[in-house]
Amino acid sequence: MLPQPMILRDVPHEERPRERMMKYGAEALSHTELLAILLRTGTQRQSAVHLAGAILKQCGSLRNLMDMSMEEMTAIRGIGPAKAVQLRAGIELGKRISRSQMGEVIIVRKPQDAADYVMEDLRYLKKEHFVCLFLNTKNHIIARETLSVGTLNASLVHPREVFRAAISRSSAAIICIHNHPSGDPTPSPEDITLTQRLAEAGQLVGIEVLDHLVIGDGRFVSLKEQGHM
Repeated sequence: MLPQPMILRDVPHEERPRERMMKYGAEALSHTELLAILLRTGTQRQSAVHLAGAILKQCGSLRNLMDMSMEEMTAIRGIGPAKAVQLRAGIELGKRISRSQMGEVIIVRKPQDAADYVMEDLRYLKKEHFVCLFLNTKNHIIARETLSVGTLNASLVHPREVFRAAISRSSAAIICIHNHPSGDPTPSPEDITLTQRLAEAGQLVGIEVLDHLVIGDGRFVSLKEQGHM
């Protein structure tokens, strides 16, 4: 007979994730234990810790977990809609915390400022996302929007979509950003062509395109700094 998996009530009280976190702090917990706390409960046959371990094993890494949809999560045995919602909420909260700056107004003075603002959101995505930052006359970020989601290696966007969104927000300027899922931010010929089209369209409508950034894994390229606009 195969050994039965240990359920949470069989785990010594002091070794349970919640109790360990209360005693030692969140930093002392493993990825699996933190995920188990978000799940709250397991199933009849396995504890929350075992379920968390199964999730990480199936998705491969925390990076991949961040990109999983609700549908992909609920396809995992033991994860229903309620648990998937809990996980997605926890992931989204972490993303928002990572880009928040204590309620301060975000001012873009250089390409690095814009890259830092979006890096943790875009660097792990498996498809290209085209994002616009909308700025006022003082270069404060007043809004942000993902305008398109492309394939693994192609982002689809038209200048009219970009400037329709910019005009609706009364933007004085915009910064265009997209990610390269490969992790390599080197601009493609298509990226350069799109940048030039956006810059020309911005001159026509009176909304300056300050830059177009390509985000890789912890790296970025400014097409303005490279002389493409």
